[in-house]
Amino acid sequence: MWHRGRPEGRARSWRTLLPAPSSRAESVGAARRAVRVTVAAVAGFYPAVDLLDRPVFALYALFIPVAFGVMSPLPGSGRRRSGTVLRAVPAAAALITLGTYLAAATWSATLGMLVVGFTLVLAASIGPRVTGVVPALQLCYILACFPPYAPGTLPDRLAGLAVGATLTILCEWLLLPEPEQPSYRGRVADALECAAHAAHGLLQGGADGRETAERLRAAGRELRFSRTASGVRPTGAGARERALAQAGYATRRFLDLLAALAPLLRAPADLPSAMLLSGLAAACADEAAALRGTRPAPGPERVEEMITQYAAVRGVPPDLREDPHPLLRRQSTLLAAAVSAVTVSAAVSLATGRRRSMPGLPLEQFWYAGASTPRLWWVRIAGHLTPRSVVFQNAVRTATGLALARLVAGSLDLSHGFWVLLGMLTLGRTTAGATWSAVRSATAGTLVGSLAAGALLVSAGDMTEVYAALLVPTMLVAFWVGPVGGPAWGQGLFTLVVSTAFAQIAPVTWQLAEARIVDVLTGSVIGLVCGVLAWPAGARGEMRRSAAALFHATAPLIRVTVDRAATGHSAPTTRADAAAALRRTRRYWRIAHASYAQLRTEPPPRHAPEGGPDWLAALNFSSRVLVGAYWLPWSQGTAWPSDAASWAWEATDEVVASTLRAAQFPADGVTVRLAPLPPGVLTRIPAPSVSHLVDVEVWLHALASDLTTAVGAGSRVEGGFW
Repeated sequence: MWHRGRPEGRARSWRTLLPAPSSRAESVGAARRAVRVTVAAVAGFYPAVDLLDRPVFALYALFIPVAFGVMSPLPGSGRRRSGTVLRAVPAAAALITLGTYLAAATWSATLGMLVVGFTLVLAASIGPRVTGVVPALQLCYILACFPPYAPGTLPDRLAGLAVGATLTILCEWLLLPEPEQPSYRGRVADALECAAHAAHGLLQGGADGRETAERLRAAGRELRFSRTASGVRPTGAGARERALAQAGYATRRFLDLLAALAPLLRAPADLPSAMLLSGLAAACADEAAALRGTRPAPGPERVEEMITQYAAVRGVPPDLREDPHPLLRRQSTLLAAAVSAVTVSAAVSLATGRRRSMPGLPLEQFWYAGASTPRLWWVRIAGHLTPRSVVFQNAVRTATGLALARLVAGSLDLSHGFWVLLGMLTLGRTTAGATWSAVRSATAGTLVGSLAAGALLVSAGDMTEVYAALLVPTMLVAFWVGPVGGPAWGQGLFTLVVSTAFAQIAPVTWQLAEARIVDVLTGSVIGLVCGVLAWPAGARGEMRRSAAALFHATAPLIRVTVDRAATGHSAPTTRADAAAALRRTRRYWRIAHASYAQLRTEPPPRHAPEGGPDWLAALNFSSRVLVGAYWLPWSQGTAWPSDAASWAWEATDEVVASTLRAAQFPADGVTVRLAPLPPGVLTRIPAPSVSHLVDVEVWLHALASDLTTAVGAGSRVEGGFW
């Protein structure tokens, strides 16, 4: 997009119309895409115009490759993109048919645009493939819903769709296809192999703990979606994609816990810890092999059994003469890593299709196992049917803008009125500032392009052979420079493309360029109005609200989890006392995650303050709360002595109160003051409750660290050891 992160001064020079700097890979990719789209478009357009003399057929054969090849960010390799277009053809045919018949009246076409726009944007939350084709599907309805009302041309329209889509599929597959990208499964497998190698090194005692920790953290960072190509991110609503995403989250948590453990294992580990670490290394290697397809997924039972055995034998050795606290902290951290390994193993089994259910594991963690794909789609869509979801806001903003543009174009009887909707569709952004920036540059580009097109139309007149000769090079330049140059170049060059194309379909004059200016300006104004009136702050405000709601939802879970541990109750797979809080936390986590995903695509404010909330840390905080609610305590214990229970409840009150304060995002941050354990308490509690107490201590300190990082400036933990 055009200069999204660039500071804007009062004076603007001609340099702002130059293409934004782009990487060589981006430029090469745009050039390859330009060749594919141009070949697909002209291969159907020229025969339809010159041999068949069917202008409607020609128009659709030209615009369908442009819609799927330029306007729609199709993910993945050439083969995957071809499959995406093929699956979208039935929906495109239905929308063209619907638009053709609703064009009978302005009000019906406008109402149809409202419904179609809202439905398509909301359905885009299903996954990246649907997201990629939504702009193309919107264009299919836009083309068909404009006058003249001509149901008799529907066969030509559908024929143009069939030819254009077929040529697009062939070109995406065979002509300079996009290369295969490293899969997310491969990234997770690489990370698990790194974990297995690090665990073996720690067991042998020759590895440097700090270097190992940094290597593990670096491997975990590679699993972030921001470092993964959009086409291979497992963001779909299907069970396998959900499982792969969960495997990625759990693997990152596992690596981070191993990294925290690595500097603490410079001394020889106790025998139970060494055995568990060895088993985890073997499990990681097996799961990596399963993701690469070289062996079946082992399933989580083996790691669960290791955890059960470890929880039964860990503790303070009778001959230990030093302070047992460091040993118990190491054991607790290792056990937390093992619990993350259980999640990894279960998620890998689901992601590789080996299972359809996960009996024995918390139902809330793998609720999607065994569910049908349509149900999972509906769950994803229904989760965004709230004004607090940025997906819902985008659907309302886009649908309202397109419907208003259709109403204005139809009521004013604008020539080539579909350009009004096309301008609104391509220039609309999720923030008012970004929309204004795009509109401002697009207006300048359209003006320059229209002047050039007007001069061409006046000088060439009705010599169609001139336009036929110019169409191919114009399309190549427009579809190469436009996407990397920004709205100014895109709109200006596209004006030349449509002028040379329409001049071959029907006689035109320089007034075509004038109509282009009027239509794009009209669409730009409508998009700007919608951007100002409908959630102008984009995801930034919603990120703050959803993070605050997430903090409020997690607070009760913290208290319930510690209460169960202090009273000696194991954590069952279903908990009536926490079910409502679990549901609320999961729901707000999904909404906050969607807000965070959109926030990463928006330009930062021009005067953004230093520091501020760390939204990713807020998401990590809630994930850690959920993991603790599922797994703490690890097994049945006994009730703690009164001084230990009092400490746990006081520490919990402090974390819960800090969580609720953090929901207000105070400018000076929050301070979490956790008192140390009562003196001598670790020697007075029998096993396994002494280990449970330290488990809770480590968990609460980790929550405090995440919480203070999430809130921003001035935050700190007092009394912690991390």
